Amino acid sequence: MAENLQENVVFVGKKSTMAYVLAVVTQLNQNNKEVVIKARGKAISRAVDVAEIVKNKFMKDIKVSNISISTEEIPSQEGNPLKISAIEIVLKK
Repeated sequence: MAENLQENVVFVGKKSTMAYVLAVVTQLNQNNKEVVIKARGKAISRAVDVAEIVKNKFMKDIKVSNISISTEEIPSQEGNPLKISAIEIVLKK
């Protein structure tokens, strides 16, 4: 079950928005019922853009089923804990 869950996750980073849109649309076209878009920090706005573009331009039957936000703590280069915002957007057919 955990392996199947990881297949439908798209991690948004520094690539172009359309690269992630293509990844999400590809996942949905491979008979996945849902895709999870995850991002942290500065990539959060790009993740929201990806979800909106998929929903409004490419697949009008897609719905946002859940959006969750959180704060993750990761170690910085100095070893101090660094708090970083995270978002998870679930798109369903």
